[in-house]
Amino acid sequence: MKVRTNEKGFTLIELLIVVAIIGIIAAIAIPGLLRARMSGNEASAIGSLRAINSAQVSYAASCGQGGYATSLTILGTPCGVGATQGYISPDLNPATPGVTAFGNGVTKSGYNVEMAGNGTLGPNDGNGAATNTDYGATAVPTTLHSTGERGFNTTAAGTIFFDPAGGAAGTTPIQ
Repeated sequence: MKVRTNEKGFTLIELLIVVAIIGIIAAIAIPGLLRARMSGNEASAIGSLRAINSAQVSYAASCGQGGYATSLTILGTPCGVGATQGYISPDLNPATPGVTAFGNGVTKSGYNVEMAGNGTLGPNDGNGAATNTDYGATAVPTTLHSTGERGFNTTAAGTIFFDPAGGAAGTTPIQ
């Protein structure tokens, strides 16, 4: 068999070394990317709870006659004749087509965001729906240690608390 001496290309060993180097670089970079993704998901969850707090204040002042909505679906419903928009964005409304509903809420950015009325019954709103004197909203990771580390919750007081274990009963304020 004749071997050509002017043959061009890479040897198998050279290719294996390049693949090994790429593997090492990927092993270093991937955990950092996952942490950044979880951090972004947590920021989105906090933003969702802030949006719910703002929507509840607007709802109580304009439609709820001082009471708070008992569900995200009610917050997403326009109030009164001629109204065209609810108080929260469509991505937080479980009744919006294409939104992934979860329990009394939605799944958004790796978190299950839910809300329910708390306290005593309040007056009926402008649409005839019952209100409450308080509410509780939570955001917990859909997959703990994968989509997020911390769980969050808030009430009508407006403070957002976190639970470092990923649950919904946090007692430490985020700020």
